[in-house]
Amino acid sequence: MIRFKNVLKTFYLKGSRTTISDNVTLNFPAGKSIALLGRNGAGKSSLLQMIAGTIQPDRGTIEIDGTVSWPVGFMGSFHRDLTGAQNIRFLARVYGVDTEELIDFVEDFAELGGHFRQPVHTYSSGMRSRLGFACSMGIHFDWYLVDEVTAVGDAAFKEKSEAIFLDRMASCSSLFVSHSMAGVRRVCNAAVVLEKGSMRYYRDLDEGIERHERNMRRRPG
Repeated sequence: MIRFKNVLKTFYLKGSRTTISDNVTLNFPAGKSIALLGRNGAGKSSLLQMIAGTIQPDRGTIEIDGTVSWPVGFMGSFHRDLTGAQNIRFLARVYGVDTEELIDFVEDFAELGGHFRQPVHTYSSGMRSRLGFACSMGIHFDWYLVDEVTAVGDAAFKEKSEAIFLDRMASCSSLFVSHSMAGVRRVCNAAVVLEKGSMRYYRDLDEGIERHERNMRRRPG
């Protein structure tokens, strides 16, 4: 389970104050693939980064039972001057997994060809996302944080990504950000709706999607 206890997070951008979590207390139950739904700027990606620990709440605590991945789709964890293979080797040591097994898995799954042994700064954003997604699927986590990454690549790669993600969800949990409701319905079974700094958990995915779509029809303000 992931527990938010009175979590406050506010950003200031160009003199404008945006609150993405307004003293939120909420439990994210384990054993679920939870869609994070909200309009652009609601704070979905920032929420994943708070759970991953890459940014801190202004106030309150976030408690996590088990291990949690980095936000897949946010590639700040890769060193731009190292090759894909070198980055994977480093992450294998950090997370205590077999280095060669992880390298073999990522090289095969990400389908980067010769780019796998080229510096990451030469990658397109799609290539970096494929590298990050393959690496996260090659390491066992109790919670996977996924940000739009299954939309990367051609139809065959998307199908392969969703298949392995669903396989992992048979024994793990996830928080999943996507603007595609079709994709959400394929991989999620619950939802959290973000709106104006509030968060509400929906055990019924369709109910959560309906709430989100009603929010989207209203003008923000």
